[in-house]
Amino acid sequence: MASNHSSYYDGCKIFSWVSDYIGLSVDQVNFVISQFVALALASLFRTVLHPSKTNSGTRHGFGLIFGLFIGYFCFGMQAIHLAGLPALCYIVIRTQSPEIMQRMVLAIALVYLSCIHLHRQVYDYGSYTLDITGPLMVITQKVTSLTFNIHDGLARLDTELSKNRKLYAVSKMPSPLEYFSYALAFPALMAGPVLFYNDYMDFIDGKHLLQKPPNKNLDNSNSRTVVLEPSPCIVVFKKVALSVMFAAMFVKFIPMFTIQTVKEDDFIENTTLAFKFYYLATSTLFVRFKYYFAWIFADAICNNAGIGFSGFNEDGSSNWDAFSNIHILKFEFSTSLRDSIEAWNIGTNRWLRIIVYERVTKHATVLTYALSAVWHGFYPGYYLTFAGGALFTFAARTMRRRFRHYFMYSYESKFIYDVLTFVLTRLAMAYVTFTFVLLEFWPSIRVYLHMYLCLHILALLALTLVPRLTSKTVPDISHSITNGRVAHALKHASPLTNSVSNHHD
Repeated sequence: MASNHSSYYDGCKIFSWVSDYIGLSVDQVNFVISQFVALALASLFRTVLHPSKTNSGTRHGFGLIFGLFIGYFCFGMQAIHLAGLPALCYIVIRTQSPEIMQRMVLAIALVYLSCIHLHRQVYDYGSYTLDITGPLMVITQKVTSLTFNIHDGLARLDTELSKNRKLYAVSKMPSPLEYFSYALAFPALMAGPVLFYNDYMDFIDGKHLLQKPPNKNLDNSNSRTVVLEPSPCIVVFKKVALSVMFAAMFVKFIPMFTIQTVKEDDFIENTTLAFKFYYLATSTLFVRFKYYFAWIFADAICNNAGIGFSGFNEDGSSNWDAFSNIHILKFEFSTSLRDSIEAWNIGTNRWLRIIVYERVTKHATVLTYALSAVWHGFYPGYYLTFAGGALFTFAARTMRRRFRHYFMYSYESKFIYDVLTFVLTRLAMAYVTFTFVLLEFWPSIRVYLHMYLCLHILALLALTLVPRLTSKTVPDISHSITNGRVAHALKHASPLTNSVSNHHD
């Protein structure tokens, strides 16, 4: 059973009166307070401690000190793990050969994180109380990505590296201050986003304001130009307002569509298959609002510090989405599982790609899902979600290759295809992700059985029968497309091919 108390929580209790007044648990109150404090502190990074006004050591120290302060405020003595995990990994980094240390650090970080996951699972099973595992998951991503980047920079030739690995390769060992500042700096401590080491150092040194000249006709491969730094204030205000809106909707609607309802006999026995899909889709939608709040607010904190500026749009407006963790519209209105996964938890996707997908030659998708599952923890629901996700990813890929080109003859038929795939994607996402929220194994299996394992069976049929009954050959479209639609049809007619740019498809 899920725990309904917060005795496991070891954070500051000074704002318990706020918790009692507004009806939220003290851990949730502390999280919100810590994020607003981080938002205010972030502006000092961009103004008082701007790279043009202070040295990098001061900026490193500022981020590190307040990161530790916020960690202790939110987690109490559990905050020792915030320093413990990266400290163990740093010892390995400085004492072992770059040829092997990346795998050792990955093993140590995952074992350390897994112990904390299991401790939480034993002593506070099923609880959503804020605990140290959230920041530790982000720290694990940082220290492991750094070690693989060091491995690429010191133990590999450029010719052996992909474009991404070249971009993030680190050729100089970080000092203790640089390392712990990177791991624990307050802007991205509580909810990310995950920054790779080079990106963080560019922010500290002010190099994120150096951009290559836009003239592609000139040979300026090694030259850079300083751009006028735009103010992020309007963007920060919009993101904070949006995140608060999602938080309010989560608090308002989640009690009406609690995931625990799916375990009740009345829901299992006395509702139709259509209603079950409706309820799963609605309840998981409102659960996502919690993630939208945390990720968008964290993105606003980073923007307020000066992190995330990626240049200017064609209309001259500034773009502050370089490290955004979620593209909401792309996720909610995607027409494929691939697009949905691309838009969700983007920093984690980037991390998985750089340390797994681009480094293995066989079973890349399966191994990527496996690492993601272990990183999340050991609740059975996680593994049901990731196993289902892998199955549906392969099935969707097969169906797309075999059938998509038949709908590319006109805009009308493509619109029909997009509507169908949008609906199927929404149903599949609800079907496969509710177990991630429910956490429990047998209640999840019971729901699946009373839904007749319908999507699992369809996915298996797609993988086994469809390739035997259909052809991969793209039919001739030259006589079917008229009125300027040939170019559009040709652009979309070929089946989807594998690409290393995304580890899930």
